[in-house]
Amino acid sequence: MDQKMIATTSSIAGYRIVRHLGVVRGVTVRSRGLAGQLAASLRTIAGGKIHEYVSLCEETREEAFNLMVQHAEELGANAIIGVRYDATELAENMTEVLAYGTAVLVEPE
Repeated sequence: MDQKMIATTSSIAGYRIVRHLGVVRGVTVRSRGLAGQLAASLRTIAGGKIHEYVSLCEETREEAFNLMVQHAEELGANAIIGVRYDATELAENMTEVLAYGTAVLVEPE
């Protein structure tokens, strides 16, 4: 998608949907390395924001999002609507993150 039009809503203002191409998704599984787990564990003693896990979450969601966009591009979409995220803990310190939505072709109204 040259111009990324991605929305959590079911439409994009100023555009009309001319074709639905189907559900697209991006899935990734990540875990924090031993050093990051140790640093995060030490931070829990003092309380507050655990930067190691925040950055892991951001990176993981970005990877899932980019995989979803790639899937939409493979279908020939120029927009994705109804975008959502889901996460599932697969094992201790291992999480699956899924980004999904509907790939569509849109044109200006």
